[in-house]
Amino acid sequence: MQGLIILVCLVILAFMVSVPCGYIRQNFRKYSFMWFLLVHIPIPFLVLLRIEAGLSWHYIPLTLGGAIAGQIAGGYVNRRRKQNVKTD
Repeated sequence: MQGLIILVCLVILAFMVSVPCGYIRQNFRKYSFMWFLLVHIPIPFLVLLRIEAGLSWHYIPLTLGGAIAGQIAGGYVNRRRKQNVKTD
């Protein structure tokens, strides 16, 4: 049960760390150096946390899914905010 709680917390943390990166990433041209850097910045941090938590490599898809969802959510928030600023 404790392993499940750690896993859920790690996926939520992956999401939360990736949201700001996804938000900032929307300001750069797709496939530029900064875009690429912002996509990959959270990954080493998440790998370190997964190893420290004692979780095996089998859980990489779950943490990666949380990071991807955070990138998508951050980009969505940025686009919505830009739309609201233009209409005001």
